[in-house]
Amino acid sequence: MVVLLAASALLAAGCSSSTDGQTRHTQLTPITPSRTATSAPTTTSTPLAAPPAGVPIAGVITWIEEAPPADAADYHVALRSGTTVPLPDDVAFTTPAGTSCMTDAKHGAPALACLVELTDPPAQPPDVYGVWKGGWVDFDGADVQVGSAHGDPGRFTNGQGPQLPYGKSLAFGDYRCRTDETALYCLNYAHQSAVRFSAEGIDTYACARQVTPPAGIGVQYIC
Repeated sequence: MVVLLAASALLAAGCSSSTDGQTRHTQLTPITPSRTATSAPTTTSTPLAAPPAGVPIAGVITWIEEAPPADAADYHVALRSGTTVPLPDDVAFTTPAGTSCMTDAKHGAPALACLVELTDPPAQPPDVYGVWKGGWVDFDGADVQVGSAHGDPGRFTNGQGPQLPYGKSLAFGDYRCRTDETALYCLNYAHQSAVRFSAEGIDTYACARQVTPPAGIGVQYIC
């Protein structure tokens, strides 16, 4: 009934009477119905979970490379007591959890070394003297060594590198590292091997063979 009344009103509006008694028609402008805008469906991708121990190296590479890269130029310095020490030939960084890593190409040791606060570090071997650092981890891609003796801080004399934020990756030399809330993961492209550094322990990928370590080393894995 409402539709019929509206139509009648439109017809009446379309006709007007003139003073000479003849009916004149007024042209009506048709009303174009409005269209409701529709938005295209949005798709979201679920971030990959951090790789657990024992997964193939391809999964570790994919996860590390998924993170947007940090600017490597920001990590050629070490910070010590408010002083910035330039490291033109090396890279240094620290994770939010406190793991500190550094290369030492300047002194012929380009492999990555990290200091990790392990809850259960390897015990000092009886034939080792000096300052035992059970959380010192050396990773050159071909093997992983956990725990060693150091008479001084070595490369870490320069201090610690800038913080590598969660969710970022850092590429340098043959390495790429990424950190999340649970651990630091570092990949060596040349040897297709990787290490997970966390307080709970050191896990390896493609380095599953544990061997008798050389003198002065706590634990060693061959990649």
